[in-house]
Amino acid sequence: MDEAAQPAWWIYRGTGVPRARPLGGDLPPPPPWRDFQGGPLQPDPPEDEEGQVRRLGTSGGAPASREEANAVNAALYLRRPLLVTGPPGVGKSSLAYRISRELGLGRVLRWPIGSRTAVAHGLYSYDPIGRVHDLAAEQGRPGEDRGEGAGERADDIGDYLRLGPLGTALLAHRLPRVLLVDEIDKGDLDLANDLLDVLEEGEFRIPELTRRRAAHEVEVSTDDPGRRAVVAGGHVACRAFPLIVMASNGEREFPEAFKRRCLHLDMGHPDEERLAAMVAAHFERRFAGTGAEHEVGEQARRLVRRFLERRLEAGGLTPDQLLNSVHIAVSAPGAVDGESWDELLDFLWRRVTGPEVRGTWA
Repeated sequence: MDEAAQPAWWIYRGTGVPRARPLGGDLPPPPPWRDFQGGPLQPDPPEDEEGQVRRLGTSGGAPASREEANAVNAALYLRRPLLVTGPPGVGKSSLAYRISRELGLGRVLRWPIGSRTAVAHGLYSYDPIGRVHDLAAEQGRPGEDRGEGAGERADDIGDYLRLGPLGTALLAHRLPRVLLVDEIDKGDLDLANDLLDVLEEGEFRIPELTRRRAAHEVEVSTDDPGRRAVVAGGHVACRAFPLIVMASNGEREFPEAFKRRCLHLDMGHPDEERLAAMVAAHFERRFAGTGAEHEVGEQARRLVRRFLERRLEAGGLTPDQLLNSVHIAVSAPGAVDGESWDELLDFLWRRVTGPEVRGTWA
């Protein structure tokens, strides 16, 4: 996308390249009905450059479409979750990493959804059995002075509480955390409805802590490795509402009340330009300075065109399958020569999505 043609109001440009200056003051105030004042304020999240490069490659891939950029910017302005639908493998989950990388929002929190996932799993977990065992062990040691302070470690309930990805995202941060709710359509029918209150209010309570004094502060583990956070009065409330990307393959319809609280982005199959940029992002660093860049680039372009022909004829292919074939083509000398290569592509490029489309692939 031509940078000169980008609207001035955009915060997210969809380049996949980190901003020249921190997001900070460029983030406009929220709508009055989405203005949250939670606390205590937490430190900025850790960086995860390695994870972002693994997901996106070095350059971040092709520039975003106008529809994608409009959707992400609207979500930033309105402090609303983004429901992203589309076929498997088209980059729905990667969008969360692109946003975080470009805007400098740190490590992406990922909440994978399964058939038995409940909202409570995303908010926090508590290990009461472990706590009871530790208390018993502390109190049962013979020959030790169990006066003042005895059992203090085992009685610290914060050691047995851990915030999940959603709970960590809802801590009071200076800037929005990026949360990926992956494959939300795999969840139970009630999951979307159960999320309504949390997404609307930007807060939740931990009953195990609310039973204590209202002003009591407890340190608990978070979904960020090695990080702990202070929770006051058992109440977790956000300050900057997180940028939530909820990825769905469209296997389930969502309730109207849920969809009303989200912004919807539908991602179609990537075209030749986006596929070529995706391949380049993952492989350009590997061959930089080796003298093989031109040959590898030509080989990749031929595979992209052939992949698009196969997708047009047979349907049901995903970009992951293209990346698999490119990796073998550039890693195994002579792999692309002869009939064996056609046989391998037939194996790698089997239809995995959608209804069968019969064609005349040769």
